[in-house]
Amino acid sequence: MICGRVPGMTGATSLRERKKRATREALQAAALRLALERGPRNVRVEDIAEAAGVSPRTYNNYFSSREQAIVAAIAADRAAQVASAVVARPAGVGLGDAVIDAVVAAYTDAGAQPRDTLLMIATSPALRACYVDTVTAMEEPLAEAITARCPGVEPLTVRALSAGVVAAARVALAQWLQSPGTTPSMPGFVVPSGSLPHLVRAALTALAPALDALTTPDARPGEER
Repeated sequence: MICGRVPGMTGATSLRERKKRATREALQAAALRLALERGPRNVRVEDIAEAAGVSPRTYNNYFSSREQAIVAAIAADRAAQVASAVVARPAGVGLGDAVIDAVVAAYTDAGAQPRDTLLMIATSPALRACYVDTVTAMEEPLAEAITARCPGVEPLTVRALSAGVVAAARVALAQWLQSPGTTPSMPGFVVPSGSLPHLVRAALTALAPALDALTTPDARPGEER
């Protein structure tokens, strides 16, 4: 099973979705490139739209700010990757391990981002806030993935746990971005140091028992105990 696939999707719908995805990716790439070249404060929405070959009005259909577009290029597809990884784990793997491993894996490469990219995020409060907020996009796909693994569980329970996972990941990411870092050659600039995957795993570990409980009969209404 692949989360997010819509049964019966027509060729026309698929083509529209591919075009929308291509436009979003072009805007993200243009935003990040211009921000690195000029500095995020010196990039206008009009500049990003022109670089991507679309109108500012089209830009506004995808992003509400330049910061959103910049960080989207870094966090692209993370939510879908997490959901797919949760669903793909063997049935014998506990839900807690499946979810935690998937979220940790999504951030394992974050520390490998180019130094100038991390430097830009770390030194811009607006970019830091947007980068942390990208975690929120994980909530709905993760809830769908949990439901796929544990059918019959109350939707409210699933959404609450999914929101809890997202909140824990946000805390870890925020702490990582605010932690003391290595000072590069530019005075006053720091790059986050430490292990982001370790922080994410530590933040999520407390939720493992609640996630694992969804696989027990008590978590499923109407099942015999």
